[in-house]
Amino acid sequence: MTTPTESLPEYGNCHNMVGNESSPQPGLMRAMLDDPALAAVLSFSTLANLWLGAFVGALAAGGAGFAFGVVASSIWLHKLEPVYATFLVVACGTILHVGLIWPARKGIAASRLWPFIAGGLIGIPLGVYILTHGNAAILKTGIGAFLAIYGIYALVTPRLPVIRKGGRMADVGIGFAGGIMGGIGGYSGVLPAIWAQLKGWPKDIARGVYQPFILFGHVTTLLLVGFVALNRMGVLLLIAALPALLAGAWCGWHIYGRLDETRFRQVVAAILVGSGAALVV
Repeated sequence: MTTPTESLPEYGNCHNMVGNESSPQPGLMRAMLDDPALAAVLSFSTLANLWLGAFVGALAAGGAGFAFGVVASSIWLHKLEPVYATFLVVACGTILHVGLIWPARKGIAASRLWPFIAGGLIGIPLGVYILTHGNAAILKTGIGAFLAIYGIYALVTPRLPVIRKGGRMADVGIGFAGGIMGGIGGYSGVLPAIWAQLKGWPKDIARGVYQPFILFGHVTTLLLVGFVALNRMGVLLLIAALPALLAGAWCGWHIYGRLDETRFRQVVAAILVGSGAALVV
């Protein structure tokens, strides 16, 4: 997915990436382009990739309450290094879900949420370790294949089976696995969203579980990944992504208000298929 020639390099090497894209310009612009970090962020190809990922990811999150990380990173990883992509997912996702949780607050119940949080506390550090020390690309391909297969199944099945068993321990297990995925790439909400579908929860109840869990996962991952990616480049990328992020969230929230339960399930399934396929490609 990401090749050395396409990736955004480390801060000290960014100037080379845009050397052929930016022609000499006088005054302030010339001075800005002489800064390697600013030159990388100001290159059109990087900005276009950044804005597209932020907008489409926020559109998905606003409409379905999850999948910002999967959708955005499937675009960002074509241009950015995995650590920067994960940093953007959790930083933008934190901003996004802080705004989206308030309208959905009536569906939040602490008794339903805490098992997921407990599992995530263990899973997130493990996911961050895999991101920084292991081969996360192989795991992401496997995750993408699973999401695409499940999404197709959910789309073609008129009525999903409802799981009545498992209880709190199953919720803890889903939170643990979701935490690992969150640490790897900010995908913490995907498994809880699927689990909520299989439990048969209404859309407001489902969002009241996985959306706060996503916010928790993003904040925790941000604290861990921030030690690696919270530098000048990471901050510049985050600032540049904000306009597209807010526009996508606004559009997505208005779409959510028009969805009934059946359409909501179909939208979730379609997002899983598209994002899963994007991770595999």
